[in-house]
Amino acid sequence: MKTFSGVRIRRLREEQRLTQQALASALGISLSYLNQLENNQRPISMNVALKLDEAFGFDATLLAEGDEARLVSELRSALADPAVGENIATADLRALASNMPAVGRALVSLQRRYQRALEQSAALSSRLGGDQRDAITAASTPFEEVRDFFYTRHNYVAELDEAAETAAADMHWRPGEAATALAERLERDHDVRVVTAPRDDASADTRRQFDRASRTLHLSPHLGQGQQAFQMATQLAFLEQNDAIEALVSKAPFAGEDSRRLARIGLANYFAGALVLPYRAFLEAAEATRYDIGLLGQRFGVGFETACHRLSTMQRPDARGVPFFFIRVDRAGNISKRQSATDFHFSRVGGACPLWNVYEAFAQPGRILVQVARMPDDRAYLWIARSVSRGRGGYHAPRKTFAVALGCDIQHAGRLVYSDGVDLRNPAAATPIGAGCRVCDRPACPQRAFPPVGRPLNVDDTRSAFAPYGVS
Repeated sequence: MKTFSGVRIRRLREEQRLTQQALASALGISLSYLNQLENNQRPISMNVALKLDEAFGFDATLLAEGDEARLVSELRSALADPAVGENIATADLRALASNMPAVGRALVSLQRRYQRALEQSAALSSRLGGDQRDAITAASTPFEEVRDFFYTRHNYVAELDEAAETAAADMHWRPGEAATALAERLERDHDVRVVTAPRDDASADTRRQFDRASRTLHLSPHLGQGQQAFQMATQLAFLEQNDAIEALVSKAPFAGEDSRRLARIGLANYFAGALVLPYRAFLEAAEATRYDIGLLGQRFGVGFETACHRLSTMQRPDARGVPFFFIRVDRAGNISKRQSATDFHFSRVGGACPLWNVYEAFAQPGRILVQVARMPDDRAYLWIARSVSRGRGGYHAPRKTFAVALGCDIQHAGRLVYSDGVDLRNPAAATPIGAGCRVCDRPACPQRAFPPVGRPLNVDDTRSAFAPYGVS
């Protein structure tokens, strides 16, 4: 398969502040050959890809069409808005993403600002007596901003990840013993006492609450050892990494204080995950077990969801793991977590695909489901999904149940234990899924809820789920 990587190579050269001649010399190729590569007139060879990796620590597996595919997905979602009034072909989107990526990113940014303005207008209308459903949509905007912040960093924050690994090494704990070491560090270095006794006040159900006056960190007694360690590590992030967190937040173009506040929490949680699951130790264990999530959870004393979330962040330039995508949904299809270390794009329009195995996980609690899925652009992915549930344990106490899924490009699937026995090379064995009905242009889908935006209803559509009453 020919791989054109002009945009990635040109961006790498600009980031390194190199002229074409300087980069060509570093790679041992001619200036004319490099010029042809940057303008997508010739595909990149494996030899050149390996030289880029050796000279700049640039992972050759990411030289494919990662950023371009991501931008194409974002453009497709942005331009699916009915207000655009155009049905733009995928080939045109690819040409824009490949040849003028800055223009494409500007269009995506403009559409998001336009959508945010509409949502703010709808929220104001709701407060004045209008439709309250629009106000609910507007309330999620800060979450989207923070997700975009992590998305643009490929879900890896070097400043906090490296600091967390250093802190973990200082504490000299063995896997699964983080809670004890963290409690000792909080008391020794910050005069913070950790209490897990039951509470009778209104905050009894709070997982973590820090009382500044008494320097007491209250943790819910219903948390397991791994959960307690995570909550203590989050508090340690606010105490020891506050300056780094504030610097990261101040550099990001967040629209308001709600987004900044949520970003601080997200970054503190990121540090906590990196501290409890130190980068190199966790990566070495993941590679040794072929990314067996159950074995990783047992070794480090964490749950299935926590291990999945950490695996989606393993993108340190000089020690990359499998680039994963991570998602968590509830039974109603609400996406409460989504992280992507690479080019997979989660749709902002029209929900997700019901053929995705993450929704089947609710019907088979506790079982790991494996699926080879193919997107409309013919890119294939390996997905694993499982339901997770937690509660306080009492008969009448409510429980939270989600489904989490971890996916990777099919080219990395052989590195996972979950690919054993799966026919990865048979296109017919892959389940055709999409990013959501409004942006998926598959002409025949038994689960389609409504036609894609910008496409008129035709005769064949009447056989699908959105057929009008009386038509079969």
